Amino acid sequence: MKKILVIEDEELVRENILELLDAEGLAGIGATNGYKGIDLAKVEKPDLIICDVMMPGLDGYSVLKTLRQETTFATTPFIFLTAKAAKADFRQGMELGADDYLTKPFTRAELLGAIATRFKKQQQYRSELEQAKDQLDYLMYHDSLTNLPNQLSLREQFKQIKSTHSQQLMTIMCVGLDRFNQINDDLGHSVGDRLLQAVAQRLVNGVTSEDYVARLGSGQFAIILPTTPHKKDAVFVAQTLLEQFSQTFAIDDQEIFVTASIGMALYPRDGRDIEQLLNQANKAMFQAKQQGGNCHQFYSIALSKGTSDRVALKTSLRYALERDELQVYYQPQLNLETGKIIGAEALLRWEHPERGLVSPIKFIPLAEETGLILPIGEWVLKTACQQTRHWQKMGYPHLKIAVNLSGRQFQQLDLRHRLVKIFTETGLRPEYLELELTESMLVENTDVAIRRLQALKALGVEIAIDDFGTGYSSLSYLQQFPFDTLKIDRCFIRNIQDNPSQAAITQAIIEMANTLDLKLVAEGVETDAELSFVVQHHCHKMQGYLFSKPLPAKEFESLLFSEKALVGIK
Repeated sequence: MKKILVIEDEELVRENILELLDAEGLAGIGATNGYKGIDLAKVEKPDLIICDVMMPGLDGYSVLKTLRQETTFATTPFIFLTAKAAKADFRQGMELGADDYLTKPFTRAELLGAIATRFKKQQQYRSELEQAKDQLDYLMYHDSLTNLPNQLSLREQFKQIKSTHSQQLMTIMCVGLDRFNQINDDLGHSVGDRLLQAVAQRLVNGVTSEDYVARLGSGQFAIILPTTPHKKDAVFVAQTLLEQFSQTFAIDDQEIFVTASIGMALYPRDGRDIEQLLNQANKAMFQAKQQGGNCHQFYSIALSKGTSDRVALKTSLRYALERDELQVYYQPQLNLETGKIIGAEALLRWEHPERGLVSPIKFIPLAEETGLILPIGEWVLKTACQQTRHWQKMGYPHLKIAVNLSGRQFQQLDLRHRLVKIFTETGLRPEYLELELTESMLVENTDVAIRRLQALKALGVEIAIDDFGTGYSSLSYLQQFPFDTLKIDRCFIRNIQDNPSQAAITQAIIEMANTLDLKLVAEGVETDAELSFVVQHHCHKMQGYLFSKPLPAKEFESLLFSEKALVGIK
């Protein structure tokens, strides 16, 4: 039975409405004033609220504003009763989130019609929300470009196969396209994307229906061969796949030739969990690439020792901090209502004296692996906070800074104490720092992660979930964790105007985040069309090359002082 809360100080009106509701088989709950109405709403969780506008003590506008601030009542239908019929009064209520108005005196038919309409629209909303959830659930387990299963799906599939084939030899393959970045650079990302789609289909065609093909990212795929009694069986599959690549790909009336390198790890010999096996297979694939590509390689313990180049890079990294080789770059974040810079994301860069700028993709994993990420990460935090406070003193008092937090940093038991020390030393107030975390850092032990996040939020800092939808995404995490901001990964934004299904999924993410009162940041906005989409769908902030690439502190400062703003957002 639907429950309807009636907040009305006039007893006769209130009782008449309650009797009418009872006659219609609806459960009516009466409240004599706004304060009691709010208390009853929190206890009864009504399906719809009817509220008088003009009441002593707390008027209807204040009741609505108070309830809408709570997630529980964010979408509860709300109908105002009023003797006032001025457009300004209607506008005030609608801006606060009212769904309908009934002007006193009203008829029985008008009241029941308004209630029926609200319930119908709520049902439509719930149906649309369920569809959005289904779309997102599909996305959580599939790559949006190729429609192949993603890494999360691969993990779960491995568990299922392992439970039924625990004693059998299983092969995990990593398939990496050789020199794929060069294709992107020479022919463009659009051609590169279509090539990946064609490669995905060719891989699926090259294995049996029992085998499992997934995309890991960029030009890299994974394959599970559940039953390979002997190594020669895996070799046969690898050779078959390489032969598939001997035929060119026809993309946009041009033929593209690309080869692949395949690395293989065997279960249970090389590992018993998918992460370890993927890591071993990836090492073998890298070794195949080092041999010139277009070949396959099994993992061996010798590969774990790494190449001399990797060892040299790891050694150099140990001295990078003390030799002042590390820098913090700043990518502007812009308010999509004003077009003005309101903050920045701090990004770590390494200027090697001999190699030049070393890609973060190369040295961040090394820092994580060696534990150097702890002192480096703390240096980034302190440097970014110190620089932001400097800019605030120079006339930008509300400038905010977003800093990525590594998994190891998040697991530090004294992280809260370290942050307090940084705030004390730099003078930056906690509310101007946003800590960005990835989903993979939170899923291992959600209870512990929630407690740690709550302790950080108690300081006043904000928490952002980064790269949402690219890892272990689950809608339930958005509700469990005390996030303030959701960052939409660039893979959802790129070429969104040419991909209706991707646009629909991204719109669903935005609507879900707005329902949960999360601020939204669109990452990787590079074109006017992408900007138009995120503005149209009410993202709050953006960052991307359309406005600016990440900049050294002095260049960011010059950009800030120039008062450059984003144009074309209205």
